[in-house]
Amino acid sequence: MRVCLMIEGQEGVSWEHWLALADACERLGFEGLFRSDHYFSVQGACGRGSTDAWTLLAALAARTQRIRLGTLVSPVTFREPAVLAKAAATVDEISAGRAEIGMGAGWWEDEHTQHGFPFHDVNGRWERLEEQVQIVHRLLTEDRVSFQGKHYQLEGCEFLPKAVQRPRPPIVLGGVTVGPRMQRLIGLYADEFNTYGGTPQEVSDRFARARTGVRAAGRDPSSLITSLMTWCVVGATEDDYLWRVERARQMDPGAGALENYLAELETDCIVGTPGRAVARLREYEAAGVRRIFLNHVLFTDIEMLELLARDVLPMVAT
Repeated sequence: MRVCLMIEGQEGVSWEHWLALADACERLGFEGLFRSDHYFSVQGACGRGSTDAWTLLAALAARTQRIRLGTLVSPVTFREPAVLAKAAATVDEISAGRAEIGMGAGWWEDEHTQHGFPFHDVNGRWERLEEQVQIVHRLLTEDRVSFQGKHYQLEGCEFLPKAVQRPRPPIVLGGVTVGPRMQRLIGLYADEFNTYGGTPQEVSDRFARARTGVRAAGRDPSSLITSLMTWCVVGATEDDYLWRVERARQMDPGAGALENYLAELETDCIVGTPGRAVARLREYEAAGVRRIFLNHVLFTDIEMLELLARDVLPMVAT
């Protein structure tokens, strides 16, 4: 199982924090560092903000040598497709071929309203996602692109420079509900299907639906990377773990009582002592998880990353 770190960048993560996280990922053996693409606190905490995801990734690309960098995920409502493709190609060039492109339809109405982004109905957002994924793929793989869609039009676009990776940086699509539209999009364009949360059986069922789309498109289902993003809180002892859980709870204004917060974490997250974390990771690996993104809420806690690298990653990483 390949192991990456995932950070919710909208919860007040500063540049200095990002540098420390990137250094830890490079030093400790994580495959990559990925971030959300939001502009203010999803947890609803006042006074927290976010750097721009792709601008930040470009800066980290220049400061790192090994780790892969990407978004989980960039809403198509934030950027025109050529802008997203250009940002990804730029990060890929700076990083010498380490960028990945996570794309989604967008979901958070308040964020759009506050920042002046049009928030369309579900079908409108899906239509834009379907067009954008195709355009981004074509811009990164074709010499010139013309496209006449319902929402986007391009006329003979010569998109240069191309990314370093060939045929292009990986495109990551996903979610929890894998209906016919998502299956088709995965089948045509996705290198990786990523889902979040869920028990091993639920995750396995989502993977099966994603592979159905790949098979329908005439591709080998085994070529699709299947991955999971879930939250991670680990301690050297149970007391150490519970101390970290309480710290994480205090960061979330809507977390509620400790016992409820703890019960939710225990359901489908990577939690507990290293031994418990390894056992849970192996359950997900058996369910088909080829890459896992550990969502690190306590982003200033480098010691927990060192614990993971010492006592967990060697038992599961490939």
